[in-house]
Amino acid sequence: MSTSEGALAISLISELLTADQLLRARIGKVLPNKMELSHFSVLNLLARGGEKTPAQLARAFHLTRGAMTNTLGKLEIAGYVHIRPDWDDARRKFVSISPAGRSARDAALAAIVPMLDEMMSDLGEDNVRAALPVLRELRLRLDEEDKG
Repeated sequence: MSTSEGALAISLISELLTADQLLRARIGKVLPNKMELSHFSVLNLLARGGEKTPAQLARAFHLTRGAMTNTLGKLEIAGYVHIRPDWDDARRKFVSISPAGRSARDAALAAIVPMLDEMMSDLGEDNVRAALPVLRELRLRLDEEDKG
């Protein structure tokens, strides 16, 4: 890797990491009812994808099973998820979003979307559309490397 390529790579990772931190902080400020970003992320995935095992959720978020169990425990206490045993394998459980969890996720989206709309308006729709393919390709490559 040449010096200019190395500098470009460092600039890219610096921008991505800083943008990630700032976006997480901004989303965290607008989430309702003391919801955490990790809670919203799990509810959002469950709202789109149906039942999942805790192991599937841990893999999806690149977390340990213990970390996911902790998050699921908080969501269950809040009444946002249902956790049931697998009737065929007692060692396994299934997690689904509850009606209260769907409402909490919808309230979170209602708080997040205006903030994102404002940012996108400031950036310009053309700039956002131009950035998406590059960001998507980067995400896919990182995901492939993580699986391989």
